[in-house]
Amino acid sequence: MVARAHTVAFQGVDARPVEVQCAVSPGLPAFSIVGLPNKAVSEARDRVRSALSAMAIALPSKRITINLSPADLPKEGSHFDLPIAVALLAALDIIPADAAEGTVALGELSLDGSLVPVVGALPAAMTAAAENRILLCPRASGAEAAWVDATQVIGAESLGDVVRHFSGQSPLPAAQPGEVNLTPSPRDLRDVKGQERAKRALEIAAAGRHHLIMIGTPGSGKSMLAARLPGILPPLTPIEALETSMIQSLCGLLDEGGINRSRPFREPHHTASMAAIVGGGKGAKPGEISLAHNGVLFMDEFPEFPRTVLETLRQPVETGEVIVARANAHVKYPCRFMLVAAANPCKCGYLTDPSRACSRAPGCGDDYLGRISGPLMDRFDLRIEVPPVAFTDLDLPPSGDSSATVAARVEQASAIQAARYSETPSIRQNADIEGALLEEVAVPDAEGKELLLKAADRFGLSARAFHRILRVARTIADLEGAPDIRRPHVAEALSFRISAKVMA
Repeated sequence: MVARAHTVAFQGVDARPVEVQCAVSPGLPAFSIVGLPNKAVSEARDRVRSALSAMAIALPSKRITINLSPADLPKEGSHFDLPIAVALLAALDIIPADAAEGTVALGELSLDGSLVPVVGALPAAMTAAAENRILLCPRASGAEAAWVDATQVIGAESLGDVVRHFSGQSPLPAAQPGEVNLTPSPRDLRDVKGQERAKRALEIAAAGRHHLIMIGTPGSGKSMLAARLPGILPPLTPIEALETSMIQSLCGLLDEGGINRSRPFREPHHTASMAAIVGGGKGAKPGEISLAHNGVLFMDEFPEFPRTVLETLRQPVETGEVIVARANAHVKYPCRFMLVAAANPCKCGYLTDPSRACSRAPGCGDDYLGRISGPLMDRFDLRIEVPPVAFTDLDLPPSGDSSATVAARVEQASAIQAARYSETPSIRQNADIEGALLEEVAVPDAEGKELLLKAADRFGLSARAFHRILRVARTIADLEGAPDIRRPHVAEALSFRISAKVMA
């Protein structure tokens, strides 16, 4: 007799269905697992054997074979413990075979039979819903998986609870979704003295998901400004929250099954490796750019990152997805993020400060910012210089709008974009528009077009830069609630693209 249960194998954010087949046949006593398992999966036989022994269930003196189908799909992770145990219990007629076959299970077993939470419960629940099966998982993972309301989720504390549930002795209740969290940012834009132009650039970037680079002397407030971005970003939409939570689920970052409506804000150190930023390593795990999906990736000391890391950002910032290709894995992750970079103007940091002149100017600045290639710099929609703040300005009262006021304008502009692109699911914000749609929704008036053409000819703008200026102008118009792009909108977009001290 062959009993069957079901589980999943993770490939990126996708959970591939896996059938767990268990055969108990005559022969020399043995317990083998086949189907391309890794070390953690192969060790499941010892954990399952010990868990059954703790329940006073002895394995028969026969040959037990577990096959994980499809056999050519790599199986990794300790979450295969529970489905293997369920298939084995069904093969021993301890639980009904039809109940086991109608279940997608995942969970790690302790030696005493208790269930340990595992990562990936949310994408596994989506696969269970697609397969029209219930999901069985550790109770600690149930709140996370229960967000997929298209399937029933059962959370168990131990393997004994699973047996009693399937045998009808003590049915387990369905798991309930965790809380929806919206964490307000404690940092306010009014805390930043001066830097009104930089604050305006943050508002435009937040409203249209435009990439931004800030260049200024040490202590001018670049990191302080970036840290206030979460306070003006609109909350995640339900679809965005689910997408972001699936990636966080794979990395074990969901807190007690709660889904966060706040946008991610990731700030990796400049010593981070390519695998940490882009993704890779063992199992081709998601990197910082995917963890920042639908949020912000802030890269301080931008030129200090390895050149190879910076160059790998060029494709993801354009396409919104990254393919991690390794010898034993080929995985695609979403990474639709806003890139915010900060850099000093030169190695010592004081190239643009007249009171502390750089002794190696201008070569110091050219060498330092030259670490950022032209094609990568061309992908920044907004480029601003952040000048140092005078000591006398630090005693002035707070100036400018608060984060709450700016956030209200950003949310209103986001609502305009959501309505405009409601029939094109692949486009959510102005930073995504291209081709025919760009020519339809981002057409400036005659004066604006004339100004843009003159600037493009004068500064030798690339076609990418030309289109990005139109996108920024569209966002500026949306912030004003203007249906058309006029000359002032184009002029402001150009002012953030072309500067005497920031690369054009």
